[in-house]
Amino acid sequence: MQNVFKDTPYDDAKMGKRQLIDEQHLLVMQIALKPGQQVPQHNANSNVHLLILEGQVAVTLDGKEIPAVKGDILPVAFKTLMSILNTGSENATFLVIKTPNPSEMKQ
Repeated sequence: MQNVFKDTPYDDAKMGKRQLIDEQHLLVMQIALKPGQQVPQHNANSNVHLLILEGQVAVTLDGKEIPAVKGDILPVAFKTLMSILNTGSENATFLVIKTPNPSEMKQ
């Protein structure tokens, strides 16, 4: 068992991350961003849902910026161009829920 509020993987130099679940049909990652840190732009490699646990972020999907705060859940379609920036003055952490596991996706 893991607790997403204990030992949150913040890193002073870059975005922090840890894998929570890696199963055939599901991959769950936790991302931790200090103020100003970001997840670099990339294409979603599966169907994704972002669940904000703490803080506030700006999620950019195909060029459109969407603000998200604690408690928000945001769907991201497969192959969507995305980036995520901690826009707040506090740390931010969120879950990246991928279904199916990217290893099952036909790229």
